[in-house]
Amino acid sequence: MPENPIDTYQQIEKEALTGRELEAAVLSKAATRLRAAQDQWDSALESGLLEEVLRYNQRIWTVLQVELASEGNPLPKDLKQNLLSLSLLVDKRTFEVMSYPSADKLDVLISINNNIAAGLRGQ
Repeated sequence: MPENPIDTYQQIEKEALTGRELEAAVLSKAATRLRAAQDQWDSALESGLLEEVLRYNQRIWTVLQVELASEGNPLPKDLKQNLLSLSLLVDKRTFEVMSYPSADKLDVLISINNNIAAGLRGQ
C-alpha cells in the first residue's frame, strides 16, 4: 500500500471503479493534463511536459483501439467503427501537435476526451 495518502486514495478509487467509470476517469485525467499543458504552454514545451501528456493520451487511445478491435468486444459494430475512426483522428492530431506545436490544437483532444468520458458516465 502506498504511503502517500493521495496515492492510497487513488489506488482505492481505481479498485472500486467499474470498467466504464475507470475509462471515463482516465480520459478525464488525460484531458486535465492536456489542459494544464495548454495553460502553461511555454513551460510545457521547454520542460517536455507537452510531449509527456501527449504520449500519455496516445497510450490511452492505443489501449482503447485494441479493445475496440478485439473480436470479443460487445459494442455494436457501428459504434466500434465510429470510435475507431475517432481514435485515428486523435492519433493524427497528436502527431500534428508533436510536429507543429500550437496550444490551440489541444482543444480538439481535450474536447474528445471530455465528451467520451461524459458518454461513458451516461451524461
